[in-house]
Amino acid sequence: MAVPKGKVSRQRRDKRRGSNWKLTAPSLVKCPNCGAYLLPHRACKACGFYKGREVVKVGEANK
Repeated sequence: MAVPKGKVSRQRRDKRRGSNWKLTAPSLVKCPNCGAYLLPHRACKACGFYKGREVVKVGEANK
């Protein structure tokens, strides 16, 4: 059976637990065509443009 060799202090225990739980918010960029916010390297859901050209028709973007 596993038994700890010594007591772990509150400071050492809390240091280990402290920095792992936070999530980072996703970075958003503005679409150069319409100005809507979107995730980088993805086609815009509002206008369907990616890298200056239309890759998705606006009606099909929400499917």
